[in-house]
Amino acid sequence: MLFSSLNHRHRTHEWMDDPNANADQLRKSLAFIRRTNTLLRYTRSTLHHLTRFTQSLPALTPLKILDVATGSGDVPRAIVRWASKRKLDVRVTGIDLQSKTIHEASASSNNHLHFLQADALNLPFADGTFDYAITSLFLHHLDEPQIVAVLSEMNRVSQRGIIAGDLIRSKRAYFWITLFTLLSNPMVRHDGRASVAQALTRPEILSLRDLAGVTYASYHKHFAHRFVLAGQKPGV
Repeated sequence: MLFSSLNHRHRTHEWMDDPNANADQLRKSLAFIRRTNTLLRYTRSTLHHLTRFTQSLPALTPLKILDVATGSGDVPRAIVRWASKRKLDVRVTGIDLQSKTIHEASASSNNHLHFLQADALNLPFADGTFDYAITSLFLHHLDEPQIVAVLSEMNRVSQRGIIAGDLIRSKRAYFWITLFTLLSNPMVRHDGRASVAQALTRPEILSLRDLAGVTYASYHKHFAHRFVLAGQKPGV
């Protein structure tokens, strides 16, 4: 891809989204994402905003959190560890449309973690079922109307607020991900570049945020070409 084409989103199907994706490459790709989330502090950025939002809550406060497009469930597991240190009574539900992915995530289910297959565009939960709805590295997989729909659904099922993190599209990010995935399996190499090419710039995500009616969520730039939309609803 020519860098000049990154002035606009370049929509590309990512191999790991295919229901018939090679199981071995998918497993290795999920492992790569877990390592990347830790190494580049992507998971930490989500926990940073959860800490901001809950720092005044007393110990043993019950919280229900939904993780949309959970992947292999590394973010929910990190949230449970974080909650244990904060002495908060957290229950996390992770959903994903990919059955193979949910199967892998479900291996870590326990009293604090629950995973199920579900569609992020039509969440099977009543209004306000959760305190917070979060998602990480998912929005770039979607076209613009779908991004609006997902943010709207996250807003609908959460009582307190949302946290949505993803990649920032730029020439530097594309160059970096090309080098970072150079020795990885073919799925990682393809999907890494595709992810950046269809990621979002600040004006683009803020426009979609406004269309979704979640203007309370502020834009935060984080390390390693990542942004987070995070906010609590008025009155919380």
